[in-house]
Amino acid sequence: MKVLDTQLPGVKLIEPVVYGDARGYFFEAFNRGRFAEAGLPTDFPQANTSRSARGVLRGLHHQWPKPQGKLVWVLEGSVFDVAVDIRRSSATFGQWFGAELSVDNHRMMYVPPGFLHGFVVTSEYATFSYLCTELYDSSCDRSVAWNDPDIGVEWPTHSPLLSAKDQQAPQLKDVAPHDLPEA
Repeated sequence: MKVLDTQLPGVKLIEPVVYGDARGYFFEAFNRGRFAEAGLPTDFPQANTSRSARGVLRGLHHQWPKPQGKLVWVLEGSVFDVAVDIRRSSATFGQWFGAELSVDNHRMMYVPPGFLHGFVVTSEYATFSYLCTELYDSSCDRSVAWNDPDIGVEWPTHSPLLSAKDQQAPQLKDVAPHDLPEA
């Protein structure tokens, strides 16, 4: 497993060792010992899977005051995956990192607590899997506008399919400071 740093502290791209032949492929998505050695979390009390069509954008989401870290990867198709630092006193507050995650490149991303997360589907369909470091709590569910100009994510689409919640999400500058984590 190769763990790559990004320009955002704590956000990691993970390239697992993939064993492939004419039958298909195999890779280890999670190994507690290897993750601990790499300084990544090893406690994931919740696992989620979603399937979405091309152009569906899910995000930008976070949970507060019970923030979640997320280990994410694609089981089918491809997505453009994004993390945004929203830790109030962080030197990288409001900055984003994005990468393609696909069934072909097998890349995974770790998005730590205190970051927004979102993705847009770039293939016909995508099945997206994620492990969470905290249980989901609907009372802590928060969103920021996917197209917030102050963040400036360079999404590979200009007219995504959004949930009602994501259509109504505020810009980051309109989020009360007590609804944002500290660095």
